[in-house]
Amino acid sequence: MAVSSSPSSKKQETIHFDPSAPPPFKVADIRAAIPAHCWVKNPWRSLGYVLRDILVISSLVAIAVLFKNCSWVWPVYWVAQGTMFWAIFVLGHDCGHGSFSDIPNLNSIVGHILHSAILVPYHGWRISHRTHHQNHGHVENDESWVPLTEKTYTKLDAPTKLLRFKVPLPLFAYPLYLWKRSPGKSGSHFNPYSDMFAPNERGYIVTSTLCWTLMVAILVYLSTVIGPTLLFKLYIVPYLIFVMWLDFVTYLHHHGHEQKLPWYRGKEWSYLRGGLTTVDRDYGIFNNIHHDIGTHVVHHLFPQIPHYHLIEATNAAKPVLGNYYREPKKSGPIPIHLIDNLVRSIKQDHYVSDSGDIVYYQTDYRMMGKKIE
Repeated sequence: MAVSSSPSSKKQETIHFDPSAPPPFKVADIRAAIPAHCWVKNPWRSLGYVLRDILVISSLVAIAVLFKNCSWVWPVYWVAQGTMFWAIFVLGHDCGHGSFSDIPNLNSIVGHILHSAILVPYHGWRISHRTHHQNHGHVENDESWVPLTEKTYTKLDAPTKLLRFKVPLPLFAYPLYLWKRSPGKSGSHFNPYSDMFAPNERGYIVTSTLCWTLMVAILVYLSTVIGPTLLFKLYIVPYLIFVMWLDFVTYLHHHGHEQKLPWYRGKEWSYLRGGLTTVDRDYGIFNNIHHDIGTHVVHHLFPQIPHYHLIEATNAAKPVLGNYYREPKKSGPIPIHLIDNLVRSIKQDHYVSDSGDIVYYQTDYRMMGKKIE
């Protein structure tokens, strides 16, 4: 006769759970648990989300212009429009993964339009983001918010440490990352000869850089038509809000959990173990607006799944994942609870050891203003 575990024993099991232990299941086991229809991409449904977001963005511009003399309108517009810029970034991101549709040309066209509109080089970022997914959780080979080794960290100059570890400055890191990547890595998302890209990908990078340049030219032209002040209010401030959203969300996908999560090297790393260090987050009223990008664990393991199936796929995968899935803390309408996770992690998670195949973030207490005896 089976004896069910008491709530206290289950809590004890969770407390002693080692997130770095090799999981007792395989990627194929998770895949098998996800319903077949969750893998189906509907291009019309995907385009419907694009149309929805463009209509909202256009309406916000119209309202802001109509009431441009009302000072209270602008802060509301900036937050709303910056959030919508972030929403169309997510749809462009889906194009890059091929989860938007099974039609490569459609993905490329829509991806270029959406990403260029918010000054993101579509192919440059698509390829580096692919590298991130293929190497998630790997200390050296990961690409997004990759941890610094102690050796690299100690070589950082004071301004770089300030930009990376002093809130809120890291929330504006994305444009710098596009131009010069992270500390310890070299290359640019705009340079076809960057070591991020294979020789046969250089044509893609040239195309995306040209699209990005065209968007900059359009913005310069608009500034001569409507004036730089109005352009600053209508586009530049929302763009900065979008950048903050992007850095906020992408950082919290891989950092700031209540329990420190492992990073891997060498034989200890695998696609599955790296993907299981990803964290789901609840963003309250923004979940639907930004296309459930906070439902991130299953997305990281299976980026081919369309965003509108991620919640169902995650619910189906949970019984297989067990303790390796970290249930996100329920958010109120506004996810203010995540600010603490962000601030705490940026203040404490500075570098990882130069050696060891399973490592955890360590803290430079001098950065926290504490004296080392």
